[in-house]
Amino acid sequence: MLADKVRGILAEVPEVSERKMFGGVAFMVSNNMALGILGDELMVRVGAEAWAQALGEPGVQEMDFTGRSMRGFVVVGAELLEVDARLEAWVERGVSFAESLPPKEAKAG
Repeated sequence: MLADKVRGILAEVPEVSERKMFGGVAFMVSNNMALGILGDELMVRVGAEAWAQALGEPGVQEMDFTGRSMRGFVVVGAELLEVDARLEAWVERGVSFAESLPPKEAKAG
């Protein structure tokens, strides 16, 4: 299961939490969204500056959950995630971006 693989990759990352979001699960680092799982695809927060470059990679598309593109987020197709090294690389990209942001206070609820 993709979520279990992601949890394994994130096991050594400090301040990781999970939230139900977008009909799937989102992984937060210091309460900043890093990535999420939507079915068998991975949503990765790469940030606005890296967004266009990420979209140029094969198997990557815009995050379009609300009917409009979510700049700074991409969806990585399931076929790219079958190779563990690729999955790890995408998880690291999301974690690196989340770690670059100031920590947020946890939301109640």
